[in-house]
Amino acid sequence: MASHRRSSQSGLTQTVRVTVLSAAVATAAAAMAPPAVARPGDTARDDRSGGTVKSQVDRLYEQAERATEKFNEAGERAGALRRKVAEATDRVARGQERVNHMRTALGMIAAAQYRSGAVDPALQLLLSSDPDGYLERAATLDRVSDRQGEQLKALLGAQRALRQERTEAARMLGELEQTRKAVEHHKREVESKLATARRLLNALPEADRRAYARASRSGGTRTLDHAGGGVLGGLQDLTAASGRGAAAAMAARSAVGSPYAWGANGPGAFDCSGLMQWAYGRAGVGLPRTSQAQRYAGRHVPLSEARPGDLVIYRDDASHVGMYVGNGQVIHAPYPGARVRYDPANMMPISSVTRP
Repeated sequence: MASHRRSSQSGLTQTVRVTVLSAAVATAAAAMAPPAVARPGDTARDDRSGGTVKSQVDRLYEQAERATEKFNEAGERAGALRRKVAEATDRVARGQERVNHMRTALGMIAAAQYRSGAVDPALQLLLSSDPDGYLERAATLDRVSDRQGEQLKALLGAQRALRQERTEAARMLGELEQTRKAVEHHKREVESKLATARRLLNALPEADRRAYARASRSGGTRTLDHAGGGVLGGLQDLTAASGRGAAAAMAARSAVGSPYAWGANGPGAFDCSGLMQWAYGRAGVGLPRTSQAQRYAGRHVPLSEARPGDLVIYRDDASHVGMYVGNGQVIHAPYPGARVRYDPANMMPISSVTRP
């Protein structure tokens, strides 16, 4: 029976291996592709104005961040599909094993009947020297035939179920391949945006590059003056709303200084949603992978009531996320080239605050 499992798994497993291999080839091809460049008109504007370059780079990073979250979402879906394909492969193997076992049992019954001789029961009764014994044996044979009929029905049902499992497994493999292509598409989009942003930054004077690196996402200062009022003027350096929030905020603080890497969720590098997922994972709480999903991973609270550990979701499309840590500040993974750091919570438009 073990041999049946191995043989039935091999077809689907080989298909999965081919899919994974094709993904590796596509990834290598994407990595070898030449980086995208800005339009000629952009270059002229870049050379004249550092402020224009900064706005362009900010826009490119924002677009890359959106593509990164789509990449994360597609990658998470691909992982779930791989698990489903593996489960379907195992179900197909078990179904094939069951069918083989049932076929073997029915074959044994058929062989036994053949050896006993398929003689007309009426003639056997006439020739029998022990009619009573024959009638008893005939009744047993009828019961065997009834049981065989039930086994045949069960075999047919098992074969139908096996076909359905194979069809579902093949469907999921096709869906996995489409998802893999989506992952590669978003990967190329991110790499293109980041390559253009790097080219623009590298064209700036060194002093301007250092100034950009020091600036927050909004170009503001690294601290927030509570006395200045405004939306965050009433926020205090409060304690966390829960033990898990406090633990997550502590984990986020420990990640300050770690490099940004798109698609990364720790422990050595992070993108924005990856940092949130890792920090709450250290607190024993599972968060979804993307900032869009993290927006709904808890209770929404007013910004004025934000506590350490709360997730601050940015932009209407929820394409960036940071963790509120008190004193009007968040910790977040800003963009490639920058490290995990503190920034003002109002560094960009806030769409919601979520308390996991």
